[in-house]
Amino acid sequence: MKADIVCEGGGVKGIALLGAIYYLEEQGYTFERFAGTSAGAIVTSLLAVGYTGKDLKNMLLNLDFKDFYVKNKLNLLPLIGPTVSLFKNKGLFSGNNIEEYLNKLYKAKGKTKFKDISINGISPLKVIASDITNKRLLILPDDLVKYDIDPLEFSIAKAVRMSISIPFYFNPVILKNGKNSSFIVDGGLLSNFPIWLFDVENNPRWPTFGLKLISNNNLKTVSPSKSNLITYSCDVIDTILTKDDEAFLNNKDSVRTIKIRTYDVGTVDFNISKDEYIKLFNSGYDCAKNFLAKWNFKSYISRCRNIDTYHQIFG
Repeated sequence: MKADIVCEGGGVKGIALLGAIYYLEEQGYTFERFAGTSAGAIVTSLLAVGYTGKDLKNMLLNLDFKDFYVKNKLNLLPLIGPTVSLFKNKGLFSGNNIEEYLNKLYKAKGKTKFKDISINGISPLKVIASDITNKRLLILPDDLVKYDIDPLEFSIAKAVRMSISIPFYFNPVILKNGKNSSFIVDGGLLSNFPIWLFDVENNPRWPTFGLKLISNNNLKTVSPSKSNLITYSCDVIDTILTKDDEAFLNNKDSVRTIKIRTYDVGTVDFNISKDEYIKLFNSGYDCAKNFLAKWNFKSYISRCRNIDTYHQIFG
């Protein structure tokens, strides 16, 4: 069974996406097109180059998030380091080691550029990022033409690196176009759940499944008395990225969305334990199982698309 897959961003909570994908593949689904923001971009990019849900689960069990969050050199300065790093680099962490790690994984599949996964010049993978200089949403690789960059020659790892660049946490990626430069950051600022991306006017050949991360209301908070400019700024960004936009899903989008509980894990809880890894993974698995138990593509078409399309597909 074919499906398109769209994964929401959510930092560390993105572990839960893997459980849902694992279950969908267990039930016989294969993915044709992939889209994601931030952590969702990491997951969908790995699927796009040829990894399976089982592969991703095995990677997870051997992963330590702390290895990826190497501080900028300025951040190591006593007392003033974090503040100086923010002003100089616009982030606390470089993010380069994440890009390098992902590129190694893509290279193992022989697919490091968008041209390597494209069919007839069209990439099945869409990565969401935000251009804060020009204040616009980017769908990569397609929108790279706006910067006089060949989309198919662009590095997949670099595109994902853009999408995961949480402001203030990671340095932004700089795209240069002649004398002009643009700061590119986390796609979640403008579209954290691009469930709409593969929609067509009337004729969906197969479903698009959205994987959405739902947090508890009792996330960890920082006392105002213990807050400073850095923690305050990071809290603002975390609030933007974890905003509850479930209420804004229309019926057409809600019924094709697997809503995954992520408990009280925060976007940047990089120090969670392996037990919490497994708890998130299992949550994704169970939520996907509950979703598929009620899912019916014919019913979706008849309820959320027009009746002519229903007869066109199913006769």
